[in-house]
Amino acid sequence: MIPLMLDLTGRRVLIFGGGDVGARKAAYFEHEAEVTVISRSFSPDLDGLAIRRQEADLSTLPDEALRGLLQGAFLAVAATPDTGLNDRIGKVCAGAGVLFNNAAGEPGDVIIPSVVRGSRYLVAISTHGKSPAVSRYLRMRLETEYADLDRMIDLQDEMRSMLREVEPVQAERSRILWSILRDEEVWGTLASDYERARAIAIERHLHA
Repeated sequence: MIPLMLDLTGRRVLIFGGGDVGARKAAYFEHEAEVTVISRSFSPDLDGLAIRRQEADLSTLPDEALRGLLQGAFLAVAATPDTGLNDRIGKVCAGAGVLFNNAAGEPGDVIIPSVVRGSRYLVAISTHGKSPAVSRYLRMRLETEYADLDRMIDLQDEMRSMLREVEPVQAERSRILWSILRDEEVWGTLASDYERARAIAIERHLHA
């Protein structure tokens, strides 16, 4: 597998199973995709999510009915507690050319990672299902240790624009930007005073 970041705007994502797992999967996609949760019952955790609900007893549906549900879908997630049913949904998806993630059962062709998200960045973490705890641990460490990453990205963007005006050599521009990234005082100041951190970066690294 290789990591990709996809724009799912306007894409149809189906979640098979409306329990707690299905609710977590729906919450992952609902801000961007058109999400439909198909189940005979629905967790309260789905309340308030921007999704559609479609009531059906999945265990009684034949493959042909599942194929009908998949029409127009870009991605399907099997999130029922029945691994056999999940695997059957996966086989139908493979035959229909629909990307598939399996929450419990035979792995599909899509892994839903643990995500660290800021306003300026997105980091996806996966252990290929071997240790969800490690994925969560890494996410928590990144969120804690790089709480000011958005501000650093803004600062780097600003410094890059300034350097293009005064430094013609790309290798030197790169060196300066890396020196700002390694500057612990700049990082420490970003937490409370962006303008002061900016001034330190300019004085120490651009005017050096």
